[in-house]
Amino acid sequence: MEIVLSTDDITTVATDAIVNAAHHALRGGGGVDGAIHRAGGPSILAECIERYPNGVPTGQAGWTTAGNLPAQYVIHVVGPNYVAGQRDPALLESAYRNALRIADELSVRRMTLPAVSAGIYGWPAQEAADIAVRTLLRTPTEVTQATFCLINPGLYKAFAKALENEERGDPESGPPRKT
Repeated sequence: MEIVLSTDDITTVATDAIVNAAHHALRGGGGVDGAIHRAGGPSILAECIERYPNGVPTGQAGWTTAGNLPAQYVIHVVGPNYVAGQRDPALLESAYRNALRIADELSVRRMTLPAVSAGIYGWPAQEAADIAVRTLLRTPTEVTQATFCLINPGLYKAFAKALENEERGDPESGPPRKT
């Protein structure tokens, strides 16, 4: 898988699927979630309510069509809220793995992602980046390209460092991935 870092607005990037950092209720909200719902239009919310009336748990994911977004699908992942005490890295890894699982089910090859849980949920930038990059590169998938849209300069720098560490097989990022 190729990982691309971008400073573009996630709602403007043409892709097969946009990953949404969603609240567990899947009802829209602030940050990336709110931007995706606003740009995609009311059909995304209507589909979330119909398909997931009780939302989805932390670390899990669901999907909808993409409404007015330049994509076919939105994969809604529920990352852990670090500020609220959800600090188990396995939950963040699970959110990314479930995004890839759904992407494979939908035959997605290109996906665009935010830094899940690294915004208002407060996950430390470098740890969030390391988990995201490591999980995407080490999880078997048919996805060929993952573009992270990182408008925050600190997050962009953290993801660039995570990619560099992963390419070097840096021990801080865990064991080298198998190719």
